[in-house]
Amino acid sequence: MKAILLTLTLLIASLAAGQERITIWTHFTEVQELEWLKAQAQGYENDTGVRVEVVEVPFDDIRQKLVLGAPQGDAADLIVTIPHDWVGELAASGVLEPLTEHIDAASLDDLEPVAVEALNFEGSLFGFPMFMEGIALLYNRDLVESAPETWDEVLTIAEEQQAAGRFGLLYQLDIPYYGYGWWKSYDGYIFGEAQGGGLDANDIGLGEEAGYRAANFIKDLRYRYALVPEGVDYPVANSAFLDGAAAMILNGPWAVGDYRQAGLDFGIAPMPSPPGAEEPWGPMVGVQGIVLNAYSDRKAEAVEFARYLVEPGQQVSFNQAGGRIPVALEATEQLADDPIVQGFSSSIALGQAMPNIPEMGRVWGAWGNALQLVLQSPDSDVEAIIDDMMVELLAD
Repeated sequence: MKAILLTLTLLIASLAAGQERITIWTHFTEVQELEWLKAQAQGYENDTGVRVEVVEVPFDDIRQKLVLGAPQGDAADLIVTIPHDWVGELAASGVLEPLTEHIDAASLDDLEPVAVEALNFEGSLFGFPMFMEGIALLYNRDLVESAPETWDEVLTIAEEQQAAGRFGLLYQLDIPYYGYGWWKSYDGYIFGEAQGGGLDANDIGLGEEAGYRAANFIKDLRYRYALVPEGVDYPVANSAFLDGAAAMILNGPWAVGDYRQAGLDFGIAPMPSPPGAEEPWGPMVGVQGIVLNAYSDRKAEAVEFARYLVEPGQQVSFNQAGGRIPVALEATEQLADDPIVQGFSSSIALGQAMPNIPEMGRVWGAWGNALQLVLQSPDSDVEAIIDDMMVELLAD
């Protein structure tokens, strides 16, 4: 009898423990970030009694494992994190849980709006943003006294640097991701808003006047202003900035580690808008988010832990662990003395989220090909090239 009672007691305890356990998949490989996540899991368990199990899954495996495993009960409750441009595909496949029924609007008040926007799909929020990235203007403080605030100031600095045998401003001109800010400045957009919420894949705003002006400006960076010569790709531009041969560069947070290691004294600021701009320049913003398995039977517990990870205190400590740009506005305020956070945050706040719908995949190729054609010659027919790009993008 005692043996039976002991067995029942252990079974009940095991079931209770199972009800209070959530599982996380993470692709974090940086030791400090992985250890940070494990420490948060342990701290949360100590505070709430809910056990959080952290399982490492290679980044390239997460999407397929979630799609195939979730309906079978073989996936984690939370994924920390996925790129926001996966959201459309995964939401459409039914494996992501919308957060609408699990949180109220106040839960999002302290989060950077563009980061929240990135995780919306067809009018529903499918995750908590965890960190964000986008390009900004980086300048060498040994060569440039302060960040330029207008395009004329950019040109003045560039001319001074070129006279001294250096490059003024560099980036790879034919990459749409880096050039998006010019389109935004001229009131262009990738996809318009659908009536019921989300993005309308049939409303593409890269052509006509906005497209002509943006593409002509990029062409001018090479042929009119003589800033970026032929043959400058990302490695060339990055190496030139590292070596002090370029005074300014358009780049993102991923480059900061190398610049610091090289001992560069650099500043970060939003890029000034181009001549005749209708809107402020702003980058295309990428966000990594925490998403909830639609088949999880511990949704409430998982959402609470996700909410915990984006609280200001956790966002500050995550930044200190790996240098990521926080999404919590209060965390950004607490990191007021961090020039990396402040510089990129000010730039990202001007930006727009990279579209997360599957149709974005067909845009990159046509857009990049158009930029290559625009840059082939000072006599390239920009309007015809942009018109052809739009015909391709709008074809069924």
